[in-house]
Amino acid sequence: MAETRQQASFATGIWESVFSFHFFQQFRANIAAAGLPPRKTLIGFALAWLIFFLILFGMPAPAGLPQVGKATLAVMAWACTIWVFEALPAGVSGLLIPMLLVMSGAAKPFSKAAEGFVTPVAFLCLSAFIFAAIMQAAGLDRRVALSLLNWMKVRTVNGVIWAMFAVNLVLSLIIPAANARAATLLPVINGVTKFFGDSREERDGKKAIVIQTLVYGSMISGMCIMTAHLPNLVVIGLFEKNLGLRISYFDWFLLQWPYLGMFALTQWWVQRYFKTRGVALAGGFAAAQKQRRELPRTTQSEWLILLVFGLIALAWMTEQWHKVASHNAALIGLALLFTPGLFKFRWKELQDRTIWGTLLLLAGALSLSDAMSTSGLAKWLADHVHPLAEGHPWWAILLILMVGTHIIRLGMLSNVAAVTMLAPVLLAMAPKLGLHPVAFTMLVADTDSFAYILPTQITAAVIAYSSGTFNMTDYAKVGWVSVLIAIAYGIVVMAPWYALLGVPVWDPAAPWPFRAAS
Repeated sequence: MAETRQQASFATGIWESVFSFHFFQQFRANIAAAGLPPRKTLIGFALAWLIFFLILFGMPAPAGLPQVGKATLAVMAWACTIWVFEALPAGVSGLLIPMLLVMSGAAKPFSKAAEGFVTPVAFLCLSAFIFAAIMQAAGLDRRVALSLLNWMKVRTVNGVIWAMFAVNLVLSLIIPAANARAATLLPVINGVTKFFGDSREERDGKKAIVIQTLVYGSMISGMCIMTAHLPNLVVIGLFEKNLGLRISYFDWFLLQWPYLGMFALTQWWVQRYFKTRGVALAGGFAAAQKQRRELPRTTQSEWLILLVFGLIALAWMTEQWHKVASHNAALIGLALLFTPGLFKFRWKELQDRTIWGTLLLLAGALSLSDAMSTSGLAKWLADHVHPLAEGHPWWAILLILMVGTHIIRLGMLSNVAAVTMLAPVLLAMAPKLGLHPVAFTMLVADTDSFAYILPTQITAAVIAYSSGTFNMTDYAKVGWVSVLIAIAYGIVVMAPWYALLGVPVWDPAAPWPFRAAS
C-alpha cells in the first residue's frame, strides 16, 4: 500500500513539474540560451507540425494529385514553415526530411527518400566547405581578401559588392556553374567580412555582401553567358530538339545581356534594406593596406594550396572538354591536398571549420526536391497554373506563370531539376496561350533562377548560408522583394528587349531572327 502511494506521489510530481508554470519558463529560457527567440521559435514549431498533419490527414486529396503527392506537399509545407521560422537547427531539419517522406508515405524505401545525401551536388558543396576550411586554417582567406581590397581600392560595403560582381562576371566566362562560382568565392568573401566589426551596421553590411555577391551576383551574371549557368544549356537543348533552332554563344549574350541591369536594382534594394550606404571597412582603406603590408611572406604550403585551387578551377572551366564532372574534379583536388606530408594542419582544425549543418540542410532539401518531381506534385502544381493563365493579355500570363513558378520552387533546390521539369511544360503551353514559344519559355524559365525566398531554393544560396552571416529570416525578408524585382524586370525590360530583337512574346508567328540549325 505504501509502495502504491509512493508511485502515485512520484507520478503526480512528474505531472506537476511538466505542466507547471516554472517548467514553461525554463522551456523558454532554454530556447533563449540557444540563441533563438522563444516566441517565434515555439510558434513556428507548432505551426509546422499543425500544417503537416492537417494536409496529411485533414485535407481531402485534390483532384489529379496522387496520395504520394499530397504526402509530399505536407512535408514541403512543414519544411518551409520550419525554415522560415528557424524553429529547428538547419542541419536537424535536413536530417528529418527523409524520415518524414517515409513516414508520410511520400517516398519508400528510406534509401530512396534520402537520395539527396548522395547526390553529386552534395559532394560538390562538401568539397567547397572543406576548401574554405583549408583556406581559413592556412590564413589564405585573409591574404586573398586583403589583396583584392588593396587592388580594387575598396573602402565600403557597397564597394565590396560592386568589386565582387566584377569578379563574378569574369568567373562566369570560365566557370560553368553558379554554385561552383559561389564555392570559389566563399573563402574570399569570408575573408573580406572579417574586416568589418560587430556593430549592427557592420553586421548588416556583412549580410548584404554575402547575399548580394554569392547569391544574386552569381545568378545574374550566369544569365548572360551561355555556359555560365547549367539551366541555360537545358533550355537551348530543348529549343534545338523541339523547334530546330540553334542559339549561338553570341546570340544568347545578345538576348540576355540586359539582365546585368537587374543587379543595380537588387543592389539598390539590398542597400536600402540593410542600410549599408556609407558603412566602411573597420579602420578604413588605409588600415586594410597596413594589414596587408604586415602579412608574412607567402609560404611554400600556401602556394601549393593556391596551385591546387587553380587546377580545380581550370578543371571546372574545361569540363566540356575533359568530361570530368565538377564534383569529381573537386574530390580529386581534395585527394591532392591531403597527400601525406604536404601540409601540417590537422583534420580537427578543418573539421571544426566545416559547416556540417548546412551540408545536412542541403541534402535534405535535395531529397525533398526529388520527391516533388517523382510524386507528381510539381507537375500537378504546374498543370493547375495553366488554366489560371488562359484568356489574359500576354503580360498577365507572364505574371501568373512567374508567380506560379516561384510557388512551385519553394520546396525545390536545384535550378537544373526545376528547369528540366518546367521548360518542356512551358514550351507545350505557349501555342495554347497564343505566345511565342522561345520568348515565353525563356522569360518564365529565367525567373526560376531568381528564387530568393529561402536559401534552400538555390545551391549557391546554401553555400552563402554556410558563411553564418545571415539567418533565414533575413534572407526571406530581403528576398521576397528581390523576387518581385526579378518578375517586374522580366515583364518590363526583357520582354520588350526580345521584341526589339524580333522575338515578341505576344506574336507566336514571328520568324526566328537568328541563324537556324542546319
